[in-house]
Amino acid sequence: MKIKQMSRMLITFGLILILLGVLWPVLKKFGFGYLPGDMLFKRGGFTFYFPIATCIILSLVFTLITWVLKR
Repeated sequence: MKIKQMSRMLITFGLILILLGVLWPVLKKFGFGYLPGDMLFKRGGFTFYFPIATCIILSLVFTLITWVLKR
């Protein structure tokens, strides 16, 4: 991969992450981040949250975006 293509792709991913960060409060109201398959363990004063389903969906979206940008 050429350096110009790599820098363009990194800038695109950075902009997407910034956009997701800005939109996260809105997405949270629609249940994104609390999908079935996301694990939440609470015991005493300890809370562990691992969003497996959310990670899979984000991975699919980023893969689709990368595939579209490469074409």
